[in-house]
Amino acid sequence: MTGAGATTSAEPITGRRSGGLRLLRLVAYVALPAEVVLAVLLVGGVRISAAVWAGAELLMVALLLAEGLAYLRLRRRGFSRRAAVHELVPGPVLRIMGHELRIMASLGRWVARRPHGVEGVDGVFPHARDQAALMSGFAFVCLIESVGMSYLLADWPVVHAIVLVLDVYTVLFVLGLHAASVTRPHTLAGDVLRLRQAAHVDVSVPLDRIASVRHELVFSHEKAEGELNLAVGSQTSLTIELAEPVDAPRFFGAPRPVQLIRFHADDARALYRELGPAVTRARTAPSPFPGPLPRV
Repeated sequence: MTGAGATTSAEPITGRRSGGLRLLRLVAYVALPAEVVLAVLLVGGVRISAAVWAGAELLMVALLLAEGLAYLRLRRRGFSRRAAVHELVPGPVLRIMGHELRIMASLGRWVARRPHGVEGVDGVFPHARDQAALMSGFAFVCLIESVGMSYLLADWPVVHAIVLVLDVYTVLFVLGLHAASVTRPHTLAGDVLRLRQAAHVDVSVPLDRIASVRHELVFSHEKAEGELNLAVGSQTSLTIELAEPVDAPRFFGAPRPVQLIRFHADDARALYRELGPAVTRARTAPSPFPGPLPRV
């Protein structure tokens, strides 16, 4: 039987990492940048002794083995998979990796025509149409640059292969940014308006916190404390003011309370027409059901 103040070992207690885990992180912070520097020097034609290169590779193998053993040890202690990874990998690194994976997964969803997070919602409102031309042009420029670099680096096969991989990834990343916007529309479900932008912004706004909704085109957005601008094609078409702030976390997870949100939708008037009655219903408390009259 578990008492009221008992804790389970299934979840990690943050801030209590063992000395071994802290040492692993310290080694990773040193070894990974050093590996990148060695790779850059090698590509640049700098001669690196075999002993130094072998030592660096042995260090990376040892680090990976130690990370694997630490992961298994955490799992045996009752940590979930997600919790164990969070103990071993710094939060900012996890957020960057998660963002990259969502971008690439969006390409598959775009091809399969499977939007994300639209099951069981009351309304779906796309918002990527007005950036399609810009993103297509940007991807075309990146593609032309890839062809040009391949021609210029044809006499350096190692450098050519590395740059080609980076160029192809850049083109896929640009297409993935647009695919993320296409496959992650704004949604209205129950008493919550979910606003999204690409794969890095996902804010849920309770309708009962919305004080006003305006349909207005804004093409100039200055950063201000307590405001969130989700511009598409440098424009927003709807503005909501909140009676109470909601949290719109920054990219690396830092809290950001906002009380005014500007965003865009392909059919802004349709979303405006849907929001008005929905906000009214959410802010109007239901009348209590009258009980039976007392007997005289």
